[in-house]
Parts: sequence; C-alpha cells; structure tokens
Amino acid sequence: MKEFDQQHLAAFNGQEAGKAVYVARNGKVYDVSASKLWKNGMHMNRHQAGNDLSVDFEAAPHGEEVLERVKQVGVFISTDKETMRPLPAWLARVLSKFPIIARHPHPMLVHYPIVFMFSVTGFTLLAMISGNMAFATTAKHCLAAGLLFTPLAIGTGLFTWWLNYQSKAIRAVRIKIWVSLILMALATTIFIWQLMVPDILVRSGLGRLAYLLIVCSLVPLVSVVGWFGAQLTFPLTKK
Repeated sequence: MKEFDQQHLAAFNGQEAGKAVYVARNGKVYDVSASKLWKNGMHMNRHQAGNDLSVDFEAAPHGEEVLERVKQVGVFISTDKETMRPLPAWLARVLSKFPIIARHPHPMLVHYPIVFMFSVTGFTLLAMISGNMAFATTAKHCLAAGLLFTPLAIGTGLFTWWLNYQSKAIRAVRIKIWVSLILMALATTIFIWQLMVPDILVRSGLGRLAYLLIVCSLVPLVSVVGWFGAQLTFPLTKK
C-alpha cells in the first residue's frame, strides 16, 4: 500500500475543493471523503483531517468500527518520537469488556462538583440576604457533597488524561488540574472553618468577610474548570 508521512498526509486535510480527505489511525490511512461528518475536513468541529488521529479516536464515543465503513488507502509512517503508550494487559482486558470506563466516568462525575459548588455560593448568599440560616445549612450540605465528588472528578479526569491523551502537556488540562486543586483546598478550608465556627455568618468583622470571599470564589473557580473542560470537547475555532 501507499505510504504516507505527516507532511504527505497533511495535503489531504479537506481544505482544497475536490481533493480527497484522509485521516490516519494506528498506522492506517483512511479515505473519509464520502462522509458528511468530515465536511471541509473537520469532524465535530474538533478533529482536523490530514492528521494522525490515533489518540483522538481513543477518546471518541465510538470505536474503530466506524472506519470499517470507509476504504483504507495506505499506511502511515510516523516520524514522531512520541508513540502511544501500550496499555497494561489487565487494563486492556477491562476496557475491552467495559469500554464505558474509557469514555464516560469523568464527563459524568464532573457535573456534580460544578452544581454543588455553585449551590454553596447561592445558598450562602440567600442566607445572608434573607437572614434565614436554613439556607446556610443547605449550603453546608452542598459543600460536603462537593467535597465528596471533587476528588472523584479529579481522579477520573487524571485517568482519562493518561488513558486517552497519553498524559500530553495540554494547556487546558494543566489549567484544569491547578484550578481544581485550588478549588479543593479552598472548599476544604471553609468546610473546616464552618465546623469550628458554626455561627460564622452571623458574626461581624473581617473573619466573616474572608469566609464570604472564599465562598464566592468557588463560582469563578469551578467555571474555569468547566470552561476548559468544554474546550477539550468543543474547541473554539477561528473563522
């Protein structure tokens, strides 16, 4: 079969009208020109044709069976020294039996810290505005739930990064990791603070102000984590 290196493959990126559209996966080059999902060489607004998409396919919600519907036109010869990390045999067997583990735990779990951290700020502010401390109790329960799910979201996120992205130094991932750790540290701080000073919201002085500032910081922090997570799935493209 015809051999393609990255420079040769890049010529078939779908940007030139009438020219074939090729993608590579695991050393094979496929012609996806007939697929409407690869119109103009871009798939789902994130995958650019004319590239080796082996890592991208590992993170996709479908398997290699989609490529069985198109024609293989060649083999891909990679000159990149960075190759895909082989999976441990036991993990490969688990993923083969339960492919959901490779794709869905993190996207599912990450929503819980987001909604709970937003709720902490919302119910705390309601307590301050209304004077009804029942809202503060609800905020405390939401904070406890957020602290329960945040480490799970971080852990599954790191696993997904290692498994599907080969632990590559992706800017969005680096930001998510650091901001998530800051979020966890601040949430833990106010949780302990609330246990030690249960009436913090009805006190006056700088202590209450500092507490409220930390509580309000949860919203922008979790928003940053969510934003860059969405960037990995639906990256912005320049027109």
